[in-house]
Amino acid sequence: MAKITLIVTLTLFLVSFSLVAQETDEAEEPDTTLSVDKLWELSRLGSPVVSPDGEFIVATVTEYDVEKDKGSTQLFLFSDDGSVQRAITAKGIKVSEPVFSPDSNTLAFVSSREGDEKGQIYLLPMNSPGEATRLTKVPTGVKGLKWVGDHIYFISSVYPEKTWDDMKTKVEEEKDNKVSAWQWNALPYSFFDHWIDEERQAHVFRIPSNGGDIEPLTEPLGFELMRSSQNAGSYAVSPDESLLVFSSNGWDDQVHPNMDLFIADLNAKTVKNLTEGNDAPDFLPVFNHKGDKLAFLSRSIKGFYADTAKINVYDVDNKKVNTLDLDIDRSVTNLIWADNDVDFISSIDDGATRRLYMIGGRSGRTRALTSETNFLAPQLLGRNTVIATNQSFLYPARLVSVNLRNGNVERLDSLNDKQLENVELGTYESVTYQGADGTDIQMWVHYPPGFDKNKKYPLFMLIHGGPHNAISDGFHYRWNAQTFASWGYVVAWPNFHGSSGFGQAFADAINPDWKTKPLKDVQEATKWFEAKPWIDNDRMVAGGASYGGYLSSIVLGTENPYKALLIHAAVYNMYSQTAADFAVHAERFGPYWENPDIYKDISPHYFADKFATPTLVIHGQLDYRVPVGQGFELFRTLQSKDIESRLLYFPDENHWILKPNNSIYWYNQVEEWMGSFVETGGH
Repeated sequence: MAKITLIVTLTLFLVSFSLVAQETDEAEEPDTTLSVDKLWELSRLGSPVVSPDGEFIVATVTEYDVEKDKGSTQLFLFSDDGSVQRAITAKGIKVSEPVFSPDSNTLAFVSSREGDEKGQIYLLPMNSPGEATRLTKVPTGVKGLKWVGDHIYFISSVYPEKTWDDMKTKVEEEKDNKVSAWQWNALPYSFFDHWIDEERQAHVFRIPSNGGDIEPLTEPLGFELMRSSQNAGSYAVSPDESLLVFSSNGWDDQVHPNMDLFIADLNAKTVKNLTEGNDAPDFLPVFNHKGDKLAFLSRSIKGFYADTAKINVYDVDNKKVNTLDLDIDRSVTNLIWADNDVDFISSIDDGATRRLYMIGGRSGRTRALTSETNFLAPQLLGRNTVIATNQSFLYPARLVSVNLRNGNVERLDSLNDKQLENVELGTYESVTYQGADGTDIQMWVHYPPGFDKNKKYPLFMLIHGGPHNAISDGFHYRWNAQTFASWGYVVAWPNFHGSSGFGQAFADAINPDWKTKPLKDVQEATKWFEAKPWIDNDRMVAGGASYGGYLSSIVLGTENPYKALLIHAAVYNMYSQTAADFAVHAERFGPYWENPDIYKDISPHYFADKFATPTLVIHGQLDYRVPVGQGFELFRTLQSKDIESRLLYFPDENHWILKPNNSIYWYNQVEEWMGSFVETGGH
């Protein structure tokens, strides 16, 4: 009997030891998926800048420390043959906006270093050893750098008619002020995640590159830059420094400002409105290398930010503007002059892919330089090469060179290769299905790692925001489809009616009716998946953010097959959305008191009686584009109807979840919420 007991005990011990060992092995097995933790290990490459002589390529590289919950940005130096990749600024010091001197010998950038309350201009020699030295000490800070001729130009949000000493005192007083109240007597009062101080105005200044007095340029002319937002693209300076072109409101209406371009003769101290005849936005001015031509973009429909942007060319000598008609129905969002000072290069949103295009400056004929994956931020290097970033759903931004003659692409960096070398990614493809009115709709389909078409998988339907921002073949940190797929889902990204990159008519097809066609497109996309043998129709979830949150709220009020929804930063109530920095439809179609039916027909809150799907609601306090009350309204409605729901509230986030630990928490909560309603993986 004792012998039997000993055998049983030993057997149980061995089984127990085996199970513990197995559990230990499983616990120690590394996660090889593109997890959210892996996302925050990746280096993030910024837009490149190229020295005028083509010798240097510089770009920002940002890395994150999750434990410290903060990022660190450095300037990296690269070469056009891929042989150089090294940091030229130290870790832990904020840097941004690098620009080269005309002789390529010096790099200017914005940084906040010891003793700097605000970002200042620093200069770094490129051809000799040396530390960066501070050029400015502007109490209101600097941004939007350009180096033209003998001066460095910048933007600062200043207290008008005050000296720099007075402004320094004012800034210190504001910092010590115990009153937290803001006051406004006119719009705008906010932009995305920050309040706009109506005591301040944004102006362009310049300082000699070797030091000296700062010269105000726009303030003496009686004009300020657009109040809501400004950057280096808000102005342009001619190569001889005689002309300044800048964006400013072309009329007195601050509720619906008209972004016009003004051209100033800096020698004569005169200014005129260059685009007075257009009531829609005119923007992004850029002089050619000679300075005899100015290109800029313009839209023609006010209140429609996805209206096709066209290229205009202003002849400095004869003072005439010519609008260039392209041979493709696409919107230009950025442009650089080619070496011949006639043609252009642009990264264009084209059928769900950002492609580099050559554009004939006289004919308007276009030629695609790239085909698959996204190419962004082109910069000219010599006559026949551009430096750009390239990314896809499967890899983050890389530095590349593109041959303008044959489109050949060469990678110039090795960032993230080590971090991704053992990551198992799924696959993806572009498909087309019939949506509203029988129109062809493009959709990205992402498959989980190890996808087996003989098994059935759950579907995660992603509904993009905008609404006029297509999902293109690029790397997304906040809503990464491959990360979602790694949880065991087939993931869909349909580019429904209203998405950019498919022509003017397609983009404008949802105005003012935001609801009908996009909803139909999502429904038809779902049916497309329901017909696939590898999709389990009883395991479907969906969600989106911003406009995607709006459309998800519409889905919530409609009979749907989804077991759970994710609704982030949603426009839920079209009436209370007027509290935002951007009131939907108001400028183009009138406010709700003039056209109430528009808002009633499409506002999700009017369909609350049909809500039934369990919903995860997420919102950030600092979201002024879609104010946080929208999320609270939706959550209270769901709770009042006794619908299973959860509210995630981020007091320190805006329209997007940007902090490392908050982002990790966001992804984990979404995974847990969806997984509590559907079983993941193939079966």
